[in-house]
Amino acid sequence: MKILPPVSIVTRRFLPSSWDVMAAIFVFGLIILFSDASREVIQPLTSLARKPISLDPSALPQYALRTALRMLVALAFSLTFTFTYATWAAKSPRAGTLLVPLLDILQSIPILGFLSVTLVFFLSLAPGRILGAEFAAVFLIFTSQAWNMAFSFYQSLRTVPTELTEAGRVFGLNAWARFWRIEVPFGMPQLIWNMMMSMSGAWFMLVASEAFTVGNTSITLPGIGSYIAAAVEAKSLPAIFWAIGAMLVVILIFDQLLFRPLVAWADRFRIDAEPGDEEVESWALKMYRRSKLFDAIGTPFEILMRRSYQLTPPARKLPVAKAVIPAWLAAGIWYAILVVLGAYVVWRVASFVGASLGFSDFVGVFLRGLATMARVILLIALASLVWVPIGIHVGLRPHLTRIVQPIAQFLAAFPVNLLFPVAVYLIVRWELNPDIWLSPLMVLGTQWYILFNVIAGASALPKELRDVSDNLQIKGWLWWKNVALPAVFPYYVTGAITASGGSWNASIVAEVVSWGSRQLHAFGLGAYIFDATTAGDYHRIVLGLAMMSFLVVTVNRLFWRPLYWYAERKYRMG
Repeated sequence: MKILPPVSIVTRRFLPSSWDVMAAIFVFGLIILFSDASREVIQPLTSLARKPISLDPSALPQYALRTALRMLVALAFSLTFTFTYATWAAKSPRAGTLLVPLLDILQSIPILGFLSVTLVFFLSLAPGRILGAEFAAVFLIFTSQAWNMAFSFYQSLRTVPTELTEAGRVFGLNAWARFWRIEVPFGMPQLIWNMMMSMSGAWFMLVASEAFTVGNTSITLPGIGSYIAAAVEAKSLPAIFWAIGAMLVVILIFDQLLFRPLVAWADRFRIDAEPGDEEVESWALKMYRRSKLFDAIGTPFEILMRRSYQLTPPARKLPVAKAVIPAWLAAGIWYAILVVLGAYVVWRVASFVGASLGFSDFVGVFLRGLATMARVILLIALASLVWVPIGIHVGLRPHLTRIVQPIAQFLAAFPVNLLFPVAVYLIVRWELNPDIWLSPLMVLGTQWYILFNVIAGASALPKELRDVSDNLQIKGWLWWKNVALPAVFPYYVTGAITASGGSWNASIVAEVVSWGSRQLHAFGLGAYIFDATTAGDYHRIVLGLAMMSFLVVTVNRLFWRPLYWYAERKYRMG
């Protein structure tokens, strides 16, 4: 005899729960946001001039929505770039010899450097429409997010424990399935922390992304960044405080609806043999899991992914004879291609720049580059001494991590432009040297790369390793030397490389500061590129970017990369 459940229970299955109501509000809110933004971007580009940025606080919610949408779109592109570019660089040693140095160059190029050579292209995609300018803004935000995430995922792929890879082969997983079932989950905790840092880096460069000038072309898109730029130009302290408040609200919303659920979800991918001390909780993750609406949206994608794991490449029936090329010859051909390509690029840059600039210009730019490099090296060393021990302390304590995460994210996102008034006032008031006292502004936004990566490394420290050190009573400096520092060292190197490149990038806004009509310059490569971009002098822009790329790649090749390879070989888990 079949026992039927009560009617009340059957009916309850079809009634929406509180989680369904919350999910519906969330989904329809996103739909409304996208539709509202879509109507704006098809307007003529000239309408931006007819609607200047208003410093009225009532305009901030609309500006905040526009900024948040640009960041989400850029984050989606950054994830796509990370999963393709970093995987290619990690899986192919030959491709990595080109892709990794290229990534070093890309992360060192300032936002205005990308803008000066891409603005015309993006505006031509939607002639006379705001959409073209939106493309440019999203691309600029992408350039402040993608490189850090790619470096993080590249480091994770290079340090996947051997036993995990072997287990995937034992279970018959193909390369596609191993990537999504083993490699991505292994790198997900660190990638999520770097996604937070990348989002903070986008906030740091938001003013340059939404209000930019190249030569005679000036574009100001509605957003919190352009609001801050207008407040600085008007010297309005109340407007600056309103912008800080709006930025804090948006960061908290991102934390609750995006990053906190991701951190809680990624906790399942820890490589410990036993669960962590404290379970990471998130109300938003419960909503995503328990809502029938999200379940209905995600089910088709889940089925598609599971079926893709079973796909195998078609077998060739007839073997094709292939000429066997010795490995040394193939490597020699590949490196010869790279040398020829590099020589061609150098020749093109030299011929373009040398058409209007002389030898003295090259020497002057090189000296400016050395000045900026000295600032970067000193600031990264000081930031490491401060944030490595703090990051380890926080990462080993989940309850402290939940408190520090949004605070550090807000501090990392704090636009350095808001400190310009204080910097200009103190330097002028006390007659200080701008070459020295503007330097800390370069590391204010990039030092957090070190902190976030060290926290991620300490959070991933297996509990068994901590238990062994406790049982053996390893304490004090011996514990730091043999347990803590080796465990986070690969993560620290990733954060330090990104922080170094970010500091070069930040020099363009830190070596030239203004408050109203007062402007201070420091002697450095960032100030040189800023002045050249403002004047629309493309020869000096290219010279400045080429010199910055050369110095960054040189430092990375001679110092950071050997340190990275040492960390990969010496301190790899498993």
